[in-house]
Amino acid sequence: MSKTKYIFVTGGVTSSLGKGIISSSIAKLLVARGFSVTIQKLDPYINIDPGTLNPYEHGECFVTEDGAETDLDLGHYERFSNVPTSQANNVTTGVVYQSVITKERQGEYLGETVQVIPHITDEIKYRIKLLANRGDYDFIITEIGGTVGDIESLPFIEAVRQLRWELGRNCVVVHLTLVPYLAAAGELKTKPTQHSVKTLLESGVQPDIIVCRTEKHLTEGLRNKIALFCNVSTSSVIECIDAESIYDVPILMRKENLDLEILRKTKMPVEQEPDLADWEKFLHALKNPSGEVVIGLVGKYVELKDAYKSINESFIHAGTVNGVKVRVQTFHSEFLDESNVAGKLGALHGILVAPGFGERGIEGKITAIRFAREKKIPFFGICLGMQCAVIEYGRNMLGLTGAHSTEFNKLTPYPVIDMMEMQKKISGLGGTMRLGAYPCKLKKESQVFLIYQQENITERHRHRFEFNNEFLEKYKSAGMIPVGLNEKDNLVEIIELVGHPWFIGVQFHPEYKSTVARPHPLFVSFVGAAKQYAGNS
Repeated sequence: MSKTKYIFVTGGVTSSLGKGIISSSIAKLLVARGFSVTIQKLDPYINIDPGTLNPYEHGECFVTEDGAETDLDLGHYERFSNVPTSQANNVTTGVVYQSVITKERQGEYLGETVQVIPHITDEIKYRIKLLANRGDYDFIITEIGGTVGDIESLPFIEAVRQLRWELGRNCVVVHLTLVPYLAAAGELKTKPTQHSVKTLLESGVQPDIIVCRTEKHLTEGLRNKIALFCNVSTSSVIECIDAESIYDVPILMRKENLDLEILRKTKMPVEQEPDLADWEKFLHALKNPSGEVVIGLVGKYVELKDAYKSINESFIHAGTVNGVKVRVQTFHSEFLDESNVAGKLGALHGILVAPGFGERGIEGKITAIRFAREKKIPFFGICLGMQCAVIEYGRNMLGLTGAHSTEFNKLTPYPVIDMMEMQKKISGLGGTMRLGAYPCKLKKESQVFLIYQQENITERHRHRFEFNNEFLEKYKSAGMIPVGLNEKDNLVEIIELVGHPWFIGVQFHPEYKSTVARPHPLFVSFVGAAKQYAGNS
């Protein structure tokens, strides 16, 4: 096999066209053909990572196995390809400049004037190629964040220009652009695409393939027009029509022969058709449910489409396993209280209390958990959701009046959730958190052991505060049982409630590991419990 091939995915005209979905779909098709593939995202913002960004700014922060806080597109990469990502799969401008400045301070440039070209672009190229050094990949797909013409994206585009010269036939540029439909004229317009490609050409990059996001089918005449004005062959003009689900896109791209076009242009062998039988089976189950369950998602960012992206996708995966459509209703925890909780949550088949940071909306989450506990509605608490369950149980079942987390009340008389002593000594916003995959041992007689069907698991974390073991015996004797433990650090990772049909809280984020090929067992079981509750109600 020849050396690694590089696929660069750029975007034009507007943001949010779906570069991440196109990149993930390309990866899915190539993996289905038997190639080894990985994907990385180059983000043009100056933050080191999205870990300190407000969800209102950037949506969900996705966490990898090695503890990197990354762009949410890496979640799409994993869900589509079923290949884990890492720190090297997400590079920001902040990381690039930090590395270059550090090298300059350490004298590595031997007194040279440090400039965007070649020093910044060399660092970008180094990080693009880094994945090839870490794994034997046939293809590395690199998505360039933002749109061409953005000032902050220019160093990345320049690095792509240089790599095209260095790599020759071992790389291909896929440009995603918009072909808008003007209802007043009754026409699709190619001019935005032409200008987008022209802007890319001004930076010295000729796209090899143009993927056209559109709400109407492209005619042969439009394809020819785009090909003529943008210097590509007609077969390299790919239609990407609006789809019912993001999971339809790999099938649409297969019909458009996007993967074949990439293989031809990179001189790679076309030895087999992509094996998408399992994917098509998943899509059939997704589009042909036998019933519906209604899950309430209680959080404080519910008005944001991407704030709980991985949770929503995990419900889709779990729904197909259970043969049901999961309809997620969102509830802003800040506006939940004892006076309205029954009216708002009473008709639900399951309640998930979402992760998050900060005090806003905490009491609403606690109120929702009490309602789920008392009404025997299936309950799933993730990270802060688990911690709120511990607080609620302490207050209302153990008589620990004023029980709280020291994250929100440092003077609470009952700090049932607290920060570990070893973490208190670490400074920096990200440094105090437990990030990435950690082991957890399950009690064999527990419900979660039956769900996972194994004793030792690993799950991804993103949090600072933990269950306070000083209160462990009180909780155990009152029926809230620690059934999953990190034995190395003696940390409670999972709690269950005795006498409740399905009440589980987890300190980790199971949604980060759910993929189309491997729906997460906790979500599958939770949706199954909601389905049973719906049948009995």
